Parts: sequence; C-alpha cells; structure tokens
Amino acid sequence: MIKKILGYGAVMIAIITPASTTGQNAPGILTVQKIMRDPKWIGSSPSDAAWSSNGKTLYFSWNPANAPADSVYKITINNKTPQKVSIEEQRQSVFTDQVKYNQNRTAATWVKNGDIYYRNAAGKTIRITQTQEDEYNPVFSFNETKIVYNSARNLYAWDIATGTTWQLTRFINEAPHTDKKPDREEAWLKNDQLANMQVLKERKEKRDATAQYNQLLEEKNPRDIYLKEAQLTGTTISPDGRFITYRLYYPVNGKRTIVPDYITESGYTTDINGRTKVGSPQGTTTFYLYDRLKDTSYEIKPQNIPGIRDIPAYIKDYPAEFQKMQKDSVLRSVNFYGVEWSPDSRHALLDIYANDHKDRWLMILDTASGNLQLADRQHDDAWISGPDINPRYTGWIDNQTIWFQSEATGYSHLYTYSLPAQTKTALTSGNYEVQEAKLSNDKKSFYITTNEVHPGEKQFYRLDIKTGSAQRITGTEGANDVSISPDEKYIAILHSYINKPWELYLQENKAGAKPVQITFKAQSDEFKQYRWRAPDVVTFTARDGAKVYARVYKPENAKPGMPAVFFVHGAGYLQNAHKWWSSYFREYMFNNLLADNGYYVMDIDYRGSAGYGRDWRTGIYRHMGGKDLTDHVDAVKYLADTYQIDPAEVGMYGGSYGGFMTLMALFTEPDVFKSGAALRPVTDWANYNHGYTSDILNEPFTDSLAYYRSSPIYFAKGLKGNLLICHGMVDTNVNFQDAVKLAQRLIELGKDNWELAPFPMEDHGFIEPSSWTDEYKRIFKLFESTLKQ
Repeated sequence: MIKKILGYGAVMIAIITPASTTGQNAPGILTVQKIMRDPKWIGSSPSDAAWSSNGKTLYFSWNPANAPADSVYKITINNKTPQKVSIEEQRQSVFTDQVKYNQNRTAATWVKNGDIYYRNAAGKTIRITQTQEDEYNPVFSFNETKIVYNSARNLYAWDIATGTTWQLTRFINEAPHTDKKPDREEAWLKNDQLANMQVLKERKEKRDATAQYNQLLEEKNPRDIYLKEAQLTGTTISPDGRFITYRLYYPVNGKRTIVPDYITESGYTTDINGRTKVGSPQGTTTFYLYDRLKDTSYEIKPQNIPGIRDIPAYIKDYPAEFQKMQKDSVLRSVNFYGVEWSPDSRHALLDIYANDHKDRWLMILDTASGNLQLADRQHDDAWISGPDINPRYTGWIDNQTIWFQSEATGYSHLYTYSLPAQTKTALTSGNYEVQEAKLSNDKKSFYITTNEVHPGEKQFYRLDIKTGSAQRITGTEGANDVSISPDEKYIAILHSYINKPWELYLQENKAGAKPVQITFKAQSDEFKQYRWRAPDVVTFTARDGAKVYARVYKPENAKPGMPAVFFVHGAGYLQNAHKWWSSYFREYMFNNLLADNGYYVMDIDYRGSAGYGRDWRTGIYRHMGGKDLTDHVDAVKYLADTYQIDPAEVGMYGGSYGGFMTLMALFTEPDVFKSGAALRPVTDWANYNHGYTSDILNEPFTDSLAYYRSSPIYFAKGLKGNLLICHGMVDTNVNFQDAVKLAQRLIELGKDNWELAPFPMEDHGFIEPSSWTDEYKRIFKLFESTLKQ
C-alpha cells in the first residue's frame, strides 16, 4: 500500500512499495500485472488491409502464431483461407493505394523501392528507373503519353512510346555568378579596341557566331529556378504537361526544447533535441505557377482572397491591439497546401489555409489568365478542422465540377461546386459526419463512411451523385473500416465491437450482401476466459442543454453508495464513447478491473471530442478545462441520480489531455473530485507545441487570457484531494518539464497530498510492460486507499 507515515504523498518523488492488487492470476480474474503485460496475450487482430493493384488478392498484417512481430497474409476472392506471404512476394507486391491510373484505368504507374514502374493496357509491366536515387510520385501527364515523376527535387518525363526521358525542371539553390558590369572607363576602352583593331573585331564576330550556332544545335534546357534560402515543396504538373506548380518554404529556426536522456548505453546523459513551443516563429511559403510553353514563372499572390484582411474575433478582447490592426489592415499570412488539376488542365483547385487557423479557401486558378476564383470559403472564429477537411479529400468530378467536404452546417458534409454556375450543392446533410469519402471509378457515385446511425458507429454507403440517394452497404453494429477492391466489386471490412477486437471480413460491394469472416484469432483463449463488459453507451444532459455521450461500466453486485472513477481520453481530436474496440485497450481492461472491485467507471466524450460536429469540437476554444470539465461535473450528478453512486467518493484518471483534465478537476472542482491520477499531463499550455495549441488557444503573446484560464499551474492552490502524477522523463511530446514545474509549484504552496512518479526510460506513449504495470498499480492503490473510506 501507499505509505501513510508522512501522509499521502508528502514527498515530491515517492517510492511506492509494490503490493498485491486484486485477486490472483487465476483464469477469469483480472490483476494489473495480467492486463498490463505485452498485449500479445490478448491475441492478434488483423490490420492494414490492402488490395493488390490487379484486385485479385487482399493482403493484411496479422500474427495468429504470436510471433515477435506481425507477418503479411493474403486471401483471394476464390480462396478465402489466409496464407502467409513470403518475403519475396512482399517485395514484388503492388497495392492499389500505391497506384496512379490513367483516366480510363487501362494503364497504371507506381513506385516500388524508390523506382518507377508502368503497366500498359496489355498487362505488361515496364521498369522505368533503376537508380540509387529515390524516384517518387509518378503521374500520367502530356495527355497520358508520358509518366512524370520526381527525382531529388526535379521533375522528369518518361515517354511511353519511345522510352526517352528528359528533365522538365531545374531548381537551383544559388543564383549564378554574374560578371561585374564594366564602368564607363572600361566600356569606352573595349569599344575603342574593337573599333580600331580589325583582328580583334573579326575574332569576336567569329566567336559570337560559333556560340550562336552551337546554341541552335542544342536542345532547349529547362528554365533555371533559383531557390536561394527556400526549400522546395509540393511540385505538381498539369495533365497536359504545360503547367508546373511549386511551393517555396522559408524556414525559421525557432528555439527548441532539450529533453535529457539519463539512462543510456554509454552511461552518459545525452540531450534529445526536441520541438519548439507554441508561439515560436513559423516559416512562410510562396506559391508559383510555371508555364513551360511561355517559359515564365510567376507567383500566385493571395491579396485578393475574400477576407484576407479580416481580424480574428478574439482580438476584440484586447482593444489596443484591435484598434492597431484595424488601422494597419495587414494581410493575413496563408499557406497553399494542396493542388488538384482539372482533367483538361485549364484549372487548378488550390487549397489555402490562413495561418491563424480561422479560414480555409478553395480557390480555382485559371491557367490562361492566372486569376483566382473563389469556390468556397469556410470560416470559423475558433479554428478550421473536422473529418476530411484537408487537401487530400478534394478533387474534380469533371472539367467543370469539384468536390470537397466542409463543416459549414456544423457537421462535415460532402459538397460539389459548379464552375459555370458558380454554385455549391450539398450531397449530404444532417446532424452526423461524413468521415471518409472516395469518388467511384465511373465518377457517378461516392463511397462514404458516416456515423449517421449513431455517433459511435461507422457504416459504409454508396451515394449516387445525380439523385443524392445513399445505399447502406455494411450492416453490422460497431465500426466498419472499409477497403474497396480496384474494380469496386468487393470490400474488405475490418470490424470490431465494444468488447470484441478487430476481425477481417470480405463482402460483395452491394447492399444486403453477407460478410464472410476471414480471421478468427483476434482473441486468445486466455483473453476469452474473462467476461469482458460491453459498457452501456448512454447520454446525459449537460448544464447548457447539450447531449453528452458516455460509456458506463457497472459493478456486478451494484448497490447504492459505491465510488465512481472517470477515465478521460486524450485529445488530438479523439473519441472513446463509441461501439468499437478502443485504441485505449489497456484502459478498457483496467476499467473492467475497477468495476470488478466495486467502482462505477464512466468514460465520456466531453466537449472537444471527435464525432459530434464543429460546435462540439470547438467547445474548448480559448478555455480548455471549461466546458470539457463541466461536462464531467454534470456527469457526476448523472451517476448519482441514475446509479446512486456516492458523490463524495469520485476519482479521475487519464493521460496527456486526460492528465491535464485530471489536474483541472482536482484544482478547480476540488469538492467534486476527491482523487486523481494525472498521467503525462500538460500543466502549462505555453510549454506545448504550436500546431496543436495555437489552433485552440491562439498564441501566448496574442491571447494571454486563454492561456491563463486553461493552464493548471495557475490553479494548483485549489488542490484539496489526492493527486498522483506519472510522467515519462524522455517525453518528447509533453516534456517532463511540465511535471517538474508543477511539482515546484506544489512545494511552494505547501501541499502534502500529492506524489510524482517519474519513469526514466519512457516517452509519451509507454512501451515497456513493466512501466505500464508500475503506473497502473499506483493508480489502483490511489483509488483503493482514498475512495473507499
């Protein structure tokens, strides 16, 4: 047990004497040691289902033999018994997600081991390159007569008919050295010499004529494009081969964190060069169009994009800065992320994001004029995000119609935009999310995955573009992650339920077809010996009227007055109150263990969680530990009213964002939450990275109010209950510095009811079973010693 001599957690770094947890290692009885072992004891779920490019074979990763690592297996449409794949076959295999097809899908190109391949309509495969350099990103271009690919930073074209290869671009770091322009005196002397020295004049004329003749004989080289200090990214070529787009990125070397690694093979402490912090200077980009026919390159500038000078709404909380920005009317910084070419090369769809995260513009570039036309602007006073709201999920249905997803209605839905009519059409609508979308081969339908049936389910549909009608293809409750065969006749389904790990199924791609189970060993015999709960998926009403989804694990012999524990899932836009096998499988098993030992356990999809639309996602904007925490406070009342738990005996645990939430619960709601285990928690958001934090809290120097009300370290004085902090010392995500800073703050405040357990060899996600076991022993002891009094 935790030693009580000095009171609970009287020292900063505590040594907790290991003790037996619950029960023995008997079949069907859970212990921390049992569930925190190497997860291979659970069994092996298949993963990474991928079709061969010819659609005849389905490959997947699996480990039914409990080997040290997964192996690749395969089935065919006619032989559904999994067969292990040899290393040689793996080397030779080409998967459909690696392949780029021509317009009518009669020919294909791909990259394999850094070289480019082409397969013609007759099925013959030709190796285009065989070099030490890596070639990548092959596409059909020049009206499908050539394969264009990247090598190093330049584009090359391989002629399908002749096999000839030539260089299309020449990007150079430094501008060429130019001779000093002669001054007036030098110029006069040169002209005078040529005017008076006949031999000099004749020799120069002969030399110039020879150079001109040789130049005519030479093939025209690609235009030199000088990068200087910029980095080249995102090179694309139009389908007709005339236009090339590219981005230049200008990096900024912001100050980086240092993470000491104390336990090394050398015996010396080494420093890990970590990340920058939020608010660190960010690099900038410029975007260019190169017209090969005119041999001209020009920058596509964003100054005429609608709303480019808008001031973010939060700035109104800082009147002086707001007035200054109104006066200066400064262009907001943007990034050009994605380019999709129309089939006829007349237009390019540009996916542009504001660097303050408040806007996303889909702009159509007219290659003839260089003008930009707005197709869609998605604005959010918080930040732009959501399922498939990114450049990978946009494209052209035909030369006049683009497709994309947007959260304009509050939920991510599928849209088209007509260039001639300049109108946007919604293909889906409702209070649910389109979480994946893929255009069919004939471009008459979309295959979509949505959570329309339930926020905690994933079902697969075929959506007819013309009629807007959707036909449901999958029917099994839970999650269905689908991979479509290249000919679209079959689908591979990775399916799971709350208490059943993932299994692989094969089904014809049509409504009503019966899925055929392919794998049967996701659960080991030992795993099956315990009756794993399917927690109730419930809803309760928060104080503002919102409906909150949650999971509830109930004790077998429930009675009034039992304690309750909340598990808080991490952030990064995640969901856990769903109906499929959780990525938090260790926590799922631990929640079962807690229920076995007389706890109600609740796991809620608080404000900020995935699966519930834009307003739920942005409910934490500028105040983490606000609505997301009050959702948990309201959940305590729900548990007390519905299950008669003891509201005075409530604990919480969670990692990363869940650790942060645990701190905010104990610091700002100390009369509600008695004990908590904060694992690898953020204690001060100013310490975290830019990409995640600036979305939600802006920057510390532009929105200090948001950082103050969201950082636990400012509220540590409120701690009354019992706090355990666990943190990996080589955490390159949430640095151990966060735990150290909070420890010092708690010392200065004179708090004596907390513990810090450091894990010297663990990063953010623990790897070693011994670390998982140690951590969860501590969590269990914390709840056993403080919530059952």
